[in-house]
Amino acid sequence: MATVKSILDIKGGVVHRVAPGNTIQAALQLMAQHNLGALLVMVGERIEGIVSERDYVLKVADSGDLCLDLPVKEIMSYPVYFVSPEESLDACMALMSDRQIRHLPVLENNQLVGMISIRDLVKSIISEKETTIKGLENYILGRQIAH
Repeated sequence: MATVKSILDIKGGVVHRVAPGNTIQAALQLMAQHNLGALLVMVGERIEGIVSERDYVLKVADSGDLCLDLPVKEIMSYPVYFVSPEESLDACMALMSDRQIRHLPVLENNQLVGMISIRDLVKSIISEKETTIKGLENYILGRQIAH
């Protein structure tokens, strides 16, 4: 069964972050620049929260103001749920579904080693299912797989 580590091995461990006092505009620019849906809000190596495009939309919808000059800490979500590299993809999907979140930081020995998204999970699960289907087709048709 695939684990979070298998996603990080492909994706890498780069995690974009902002400080709680950074403006929402700076966070949105960073998200746009790197095509991200969320950023960790951190002080040093301590995770304070997570800010997503969804958090921003909810704030604007609630206030009716674009709020670009507010600090990120005003709209960030917390607590932040996280997983380890050994966590199964099914467990991650269940956590994301239960908590209605789309991003999970990955911690190993209390150190940030990456972040995965629902998109990463779906892509990996589909790939795993396609591999299983191909293997079954080859087995049924008696094809040999080159090693």
